[in-house]
Amino acid sequence: MRRLFWIVLTIALAVAVALVIQRFPGNVLVVVDQWRFQVSLAFAILALLALFVSAYLSIRLVVWLADLPTRYRGWRGQRAERREQSRMEQGWIALLEGRHAFAEKVLTRVSDDSKDWKRQVLADLSAARAAHEIGAYDRRDQLIQKAQKRVSQDVKTSNMTVAVAAAAADLWLDQGQAEAALEVLNRAGVNERKDIHTLRLLLRTHQQLNNDEQVLDLARRLRRQDAISVEQADSLIEAAAAQLIKVKSLQADSAQWESFWKSLRAEEKVLVNVALAGSDAFQARGKLKEASAILEAAIKTNFDPRLLQAYAKAEPEQVTPRLQHAERWLTQRDNDPNLLVTLGALCLAAQMWGQAQRYLEQSAQKRSDSQVNALLGSLFDRLGQPERAAQHWRMATAVSVALPTLAQDVFLPAADLQDDPVFTLTEAFVDDPLAPADSSAKGLPQGDAIARPDSSTALPGRLPQQNYDELFDSAPMPVHAFESADSQSNEKKQ
Repeated sequence: MRRLFWIVLTIALAVAVALVIQRFPGNVLVVVDQWRFQVSLAFAILALLALFVSAYLSIRLVVWLADLPTRYRGWRGQRAERREQSRMEQGWIALLEGRHAFAEKVLTRVSDDSKDWKRQVLADLSAARAAHEIGAYDRRDQLIQKAQKRVSQDVKTSNMTVAVAAAAADLWLDQGQAEAALEVLNRAGVNERKDIHTLRLLLRTHQQLNNDEQVLDLARRLRRQDAISVEQADSLIEAAAAQLIKVKSLQADSAQWESFWKSLRAEEKVLVNVALAGSDAFQARGKLKEASAILEAAIKTNFDPRLLQAYAKAEPEQVTPRLQHAERWLTQRDNDPNLLVTLGALCLAAQMWGQAQRYLEQSAQKRSDSQVNALLGSLFDRLGQPERAAQHWRMATAVSVALPTLAQDVFLPAADLQDDPVFTLTEAFVDDPLAPADSSAKGLPQGDAIARPDSSTALPGRLPQQNYDELFDSAPMPVHAFESADSQSNEKKQ
């Protein structure tokens, strides 16, 4: 558009000049010493224009020739940059394809040959990733150190500092080196930033280090930024807050523990593990009403069996109010089996045997598990019905351990003794391996003397001293096998 404007303007000026010359014709006289030149006005104007164009082109030519070395160096630089960019792309493609050894080789060459320090840093980090994937952790750390050194040389590279720190922390976290990752992230000032990726890396680091307070804070920040899902944030908050409650509740300073509990948000207090930990902490300090209120608020939001099971474990003074709340929930939950078990346990604690039996039997009709049968066993034991109590206890045990059904008892077949070793009667009753070979030492007849082999060697056809029971199985022996060992020996000798 701009070029069209100048073309139209030039044509308009030319037309205007032509009209002026046509209307006002004249001559131009040029006197130089004794020379006189007289030309028409139109020719003079055209000559001036030609002289201007020639001078302009001459100047441009001189400038172009003077700038030729600079342009040549720029051309070489562009050519080298295109070559380096092509190698970088080749290395990244190999890294994505899983050819990590080749990718490390190409990217390391780019880092060594390139003149641009940013490209060197990117190549170092990419090569470090490739070395990490093939388990070359020493080369990985060396490449990371090279990248950190190159970035530290320029004070204006804050973005590159964070990039190097994030890449290094990601690699170290994969190997479980959370301390090194935390150090490099803190040195880069990641905690003060709002970058989602770096905050996630910081969250992973504190998770591996079990820093529950930092995990709780980072999970809240990432949830506000919609960087993680609500389910994932609740899971992180629940685990961290529950652990902090358990730790702080064990401290002697109750004010500090209650202050932390009050700092939790309402939607965090009703999470299952948080509510369970808070209820246990208040109950351990004797604040039973607060413990019941925590469980009741959590049950209204999350009707979880774990909460109902904890709600059933009530102190004597809390049994009646908890029973009243549970009966109101039953009208809203349409005979939920978990709630029926809770009501049965509370009725057992209140010694309301009839209602306890009714609730537990209703729950057993909907589901039959070890807890229901164990409670019914305890109920019938209290009622003086040992047979029914034993029956439910057996059912509870069978459900909990999944006892197999035993097959009908059968007799095993008789053992085959044909290939078993045979010893004389005197050999069978000699237990001392160090006994003398002389038969008179044992009071035996001369014909029954036993030749004792050395403890380190065994004679042919004889077995060394050992536990002979290991040579036989557990099958019953046939009747014809109960013969004298000496008779069997004589038969084989004949």
